Amino acid sequence: MPNTKSITDKVERKKIKRAARKKAAPKAKRTGARGENKATVKKASRGQAKR
Repeated sequence: MPNTKSITDKVERKKIKRAARKKAAPKAKRTGARGENKATVKKASRGQAKR
């Protein structure tokens, strides 16, 4: 992605970014699940059961 900080015109900046995205090589397929590295949250204790 080119550096577009210097371009002030929003439409022009979008054009350049879109062209760069089209020209870029496609991303590889995922090897694992999207959230596989997220820390799992342990369910908190629910206290005494009702019945």
